[in-house]
This record gives sequence, structure tokens and C-alpha cells, in this order.
Amino acid sequence: MSIGLLTLIVIALAAAGFLIGRQLALSKAGGDIRRLHSLPGYYGQTVFLFTAVPALLLMLLWLLVQPLLIETRVTSMISATDIPDGSSASLVMTDVRRIAEGIDLILARGKLGETDIAAMRADLADVRSRLAEVGVAVGTNVKPGVFEAAKAYRDLSHSGHLALTVAVLALALAGFGYALSRIRPEFRARNVSEGFVRVLLIAASLVAILTTVGIVLSLVFETIHFFRLYPASKFFLSTTWNPKFGGGSDLGIWPLIWGTLYISVIALVVAVPVGIFAAIFLAEYASKKVRAMTKPLLEVLAGIPTIVYGLFALITVGPVLRDWFAQPLGLGTSSSSVMTAGLVMGIMLIPFVSSLSDDIINAVPQSLRDGSYGLGATQSETVRQVILPAALPGIVGAILLAASRAIGETMIVVLGAGAAAKMSLNPFEAMTTVTVKIVSQLTGDTEFASPETLVSFALGLTLFVFTLGLNILALVIVRKYREQYE
Repeated sequence: MSIGLLTLIVIALAAAGFLIGRQLALSKAGGDIRRLHSLPGYYGQTVFLFTAVPALLLMLLWLLVQPLLIETRVTSMISATDIPDGSSASLVMTDVRRIAEGIDLILARGKLGETDIAAMRADLADVRSRLAEVGVAVGTNVKPGVFEAAKAYRDLSHSGHLALTVAVLALALAGFGYALSRIRPEFRARNVSEGFVRVLLIAASLVAILTTVGIVLSLVFETIHFFRLYPASKFFLSTTWNPKFGGGSDLGIWPLIWGTLYISVIALVVAVPVGIFAAIFLAEYASKKVRAMTKPLLEVLAGIPTIVYGLFALITVGPVLRDWFAQPLGLGTSSSSVMTAGLVMGIMLIPFVSSLSDDIINAVPQSLRDGSYGLGATQSETVRQVILPAALPGIVGAILLAASRAIGETMIVVLGAGAAAKMSLNPFEAMTTVTVKIVSQLTGDTEFASPETLVSFALGLTLFVFTLGLNILALVIVRKYREQYE
């Protein structure tokens, strides 16, 4: 039984419990609602919650834990002789999973039976050819131990799935029966139902917190592992980034930090003036009709996918900057450059700055404007000397939020700035950022056992701390502003 079908069965059982529970409460009250402690719907809601929630939580936990237990057990079945030279246990486990999936496809298409699969041991070339028939590619040398591990992986997965189905249905039925057994006129169904819902709401609110904690802990633990293999002094003090899988790498972070800050500064130089001027126009000068048309059009920029911006940088902006500026000035011959990525990223950030600044300017009390006009100031003088100073803390917060968005951008940098990690003042040279190198170091079949891969976690933690500081600073500034005028 598939997970989707199992979920539907649990929900259907819970829905039936709602109707039965509601009707049972009415029947035990002799059809007189006044004899019930709570409204009939609360009795049905209690049955629904006791039937669905524990069963679905068990399913979720089971799906999270089962793969870890199965992989741990199957990995212990793989001996050192089953791991090819230059490979690793994690790569062999990838083949194990593919073979297990391929066996299921072979059986599903009726090409072989269970007894045939059990007998497939000696002719491993036949195993590879049959897997290729169903579109599953595995390593060139499928060793007997790997194939046996794949069959064990498949058997354990099927057994675990069957046990999951039985356990979830049993728990759902148990909750169904328990909730129905408690229904009587004096049962405080509303209190139980609302208490249950309150617990669910608290659990939902904790998801974001626990997710953040999990992200931070995963980064911290892997970063500690990285610094055990690679000295922290070289990582934070070296100005050379030259990863070499197999040893001899130089993993200095400063070229990446320089490229990140350089591109972000150019983006902010483009986005901040345009965004603030647009916000001033929309808030102070534009008529209602113009504002109603202009603001949605401006905010369309925020809805364009970053990959589209990257293609725009690669195909249009990069060649124009190269042909019109870089080559005539002798500053470079590549269309991928810091300036390309910075300009396009600045265009992307304009709605972030303008929308937040517009809201902040509109939040300035009208009494300040009226007082300025009463003293004889013109509209432009009021904007410069009253509104902007009053809105400055909020505008600074908007700029810092846009900066944190720029620092975390990846696709525009990949297509617009290239992947060269170096420190240069020439804006028409190709450079890269921290986020791009995180992706490149984790791309492909890599094992988390070498400094060249684990460095991604150190880069991610550094970027996380940097952007977290910017976000906290922005929120503090914005909160201070809001407290002042609310």
C-alpha cells in the first residue's frame, strides 16, 4: 500500500469518526443537545483528532527513521572487498539503492519473478543487462556482496513498509475506538478538542524553531569536522582558493568573501538609489491612478525567477558591458564579470528596496507633513528635511535586508560573474561568491570525508553568521522605528 493511499485511508477513517462521534453523542443525549456538555461537533472533532493525528505522526516519524536504520544495517553487510578502488561506501550504497529500485521495476513489468530474483547471484553481467533494460544504470563491476546487499535493502524496505501500514492502521483504529468509548453527555469534548488543537498549534510553531536549530547544528558539527582535517588558520587567513580533490588544497575564504562583497556592493549601488527614488515618487508625488499602475509593475521584478535574471546577465548585459566598456578600455575580454552580476542583481533588488521604503515613508505621520507645510516649506523641502530623516531608520533596515538577499544569491552569480575565485579591483573580471562555491564543492558524487567537500559547511556557517547579523541589525532598526511612530 502506497503512502498516499494509506494517508487517505486514515483521513477517511477519521472523517467517518467525526460523523459517527457526532451522531453517537446526540443519540446518548436522546436527541436533546441541551443535555450535552459541548456542541455535537466537538464530540466528532475529538474522534477525528484521536484517529488521524497519532497515526499520521507515527507515519511521519517512521518514514524519517526507517531509511536511516536500513542504510546502517545494509552498510554493515558491505565488506571492504566490495568497495572498488577509488570508490567509497557511500557510492557503493548508491548502487545498492539503484539495484533495489531496478529489481522492483523488473518485477513490476513482469520480466522476472521473485524466485528468479533470488537465483540471480552468479551471472552479475546478466544483472547489469536486465537493470539496463528498465533504465537503471549501476557501476561497471557489480560484485556479489553488493547485489546481496541490494536484495537485503529491498527486503528490509518492503518489510518496513508493511510494518508501517499495519502500525498506522492499528493506531488509527485504536484512537478511533478510544475516542468513541469516551463519548457520553457529560464528557467535556470541547475542552479536550481545544486542548488537542492547542498542542498541535504549539508543535507547528516549534517546527520553524527546531528547523533553524537543526540547520545550525548540522553546519556546526560538519564545520568542526572540517577544521579537524584542515587548519582554521589557513581557512580564515589564506588569500588563495585552490581546491584539489585528493589532497594539496588551499582553501582560503578571503577570495570568496571579496567576490561576495564586491558584487553585493555594486548591486546595492544600483538598487538603493533607484529603489528609494521610486519609493519617494510613489509615496509623495504619484497620483492614485499612477501609483495603482506603477507599483504592481515595479513589484513584478520581485516575481521573476533568479535563473531568468542569470540568463539575462549571460546573454544581454554581459556582452554589452564587454563590447562597450571592457574591451575598449582594455579592462577585460570576458562577458562574465563582477559588473555584470552586480548590475543584474541590483535590478532584482529594486522592488525589495522600493516596496519596503514606500511602506515606511507612508507610515510617517501626516502631522509632520502638515507642520512642515504650515511653516512654509515646499513639497521637495518637506521630503528632504522632514520625511526622509523621519523614515531613515526604516529605510536603512530595508537596505540591510536587501543586502542580506544579495549576499545569498547564487544563480545570477553563476551565470553572470563566472566561477573564478580571486581578489581584484577590476570590476570587469570574472569572480565568484561563497554561495557559488558551496554548490560547486557539493556537486557530483562526493563523500563527506574530505576537506574539499566539508569546506562547504564552513562556508555555509560563515555566510549564515554574516547574513544573520545583517538581518538582526535590520530588524532592530525597523522595530525601533515602528515603536517610535506607533
